[in-house]
Amino acid sequence: MYLGIDTSNYTTSVCLLNDQKEIFQEKKILQVKSGEKGLRQSDAVFQHTVNLPELIRKLQIETGTQFNLKTVTASSKPRNVDGSYMPCFLTGVNTAYAVSAFTGATYYETSHQIGHILSVLFSENLLQLINEPFVALHLSGGTTEVLLVEPDNENILSAKIIAKSLDLKAGQAIDRTGVLLGIDFPCGAELDKLSLESAQNYRHKPSVKGMDVSLSGVENKATELFKSGAPKQDIAKFVLTYIAESVLAMLDNVFSEYPIMPIVFSGGVSSNSILRNTVKSKYNAFFANPQFSCDNALGVAVYGYLKDKFNE
Repeated sequence: MYLGIDTSNYTTSVCLLNDQKEIFQEKKILQVKSGEKGLRQSDAVFQHTVNLPELIRKLQIETGTQFNLKTVTASSKPRNVDGSYMPCFLTGVNTAYAVSAFTGATYYETSHQIGHILSVLFSENLLQLINEPFVALHLSGGTTEVLLVEPDNENILSAKIIAKSLDLKAGQAIDRTGVLLGIDFPCGAELDKLSLESAQNYRHKPSVKGMDVSLSGVENKATELFKSGAPKQDIAKFVLTYIAESVLAMLDNVFSEYPIMPIVFSGGVSSNSILRNTVKSKYNAFFANPQFSCDNALGVAVYGYLKDKFNE
C-alpha cells in the first residue's frame, strides 16, 4: 500500500492506495471561526497535529488490515521551487517520516501542487499524461496559475508558470465574497449553489496583461453590489462568471503562444460549475470529481506509487 499525507492551509488529508488502485481516503476541513476569511499558520499547524492521528486510525479501521506500506509520501511545500514554504506542511512531513521510520516504508516528499495534478490524472484515468507535455490549471485560495507541465525523471512532473493572476487569487475572491454574503469559510460550494439561483446573464471584459489577469476588481465590484442591495445570488453569479471568463481569457492567450495541449484543472476552485461549463464550451478540458479537485492526499499517495514502480 501507498500512504499519502497532505496538510494544506485548509484540509488535513490522508489517503491509502493499493496495487489494485483502490482508494481509501480520510480528510477533515480545518475549522475557521464564523466571519473570518482564513487561518493563521499556527492555528493550522495545531489542527493538523490533532487531526492526523485520528484520520490515520480511521484509515486503518476502514481497510480492516494492518498497513503493509511500500511508500509514505508527504506534501512538504506548496510548489517545487526554491523558497516555497508554509509551516502547515511540516506536520504532514513529521508524521510521514515517523510512519516511514517505524514501518520501513520508503519515504518521499512532493509538493502540494504536484499532488493536486496527480490526483486529477489518477482519478480521471489520465496517468499516461505524465509522459508528455500538458497544461494544468491550479486554482485555489493561494494559487491561480496556468502551468506548463512536463515529464521529470526526478520529480515525476515539472510545472512552469506560464500565466497567473497578478493580484487576488480566484479562491480568495470566492471566499471573500462568500464571507461578505454571510457564508462560512471556505465558501466555494455554497457560493456555487447560490449563483445557480440567479437569472442574470453577465458578460465581462477580463482585465488582461499579456497572458496574466487581474482579479482584484471583482472583489471591489462585489462590495459595491452588496452595498447597493443587489440580491445575493446575483452577486455570487457576478463573481463566479468573472472568474470563469478570466480563466478562459488566460487559456486563449496561452494557446495563442503555445501549441494546443491537453488541459487539466486542479484545485478547489475547479469544482465550480460555472467555471466548468464556461471552459468546456470552448476547450476539451479535464476536470476531476470535486472530492479530488479540492485539497486531498490522493495525488501525494500516487506520487509514492509512481516512484515505487519506476524504481522496480
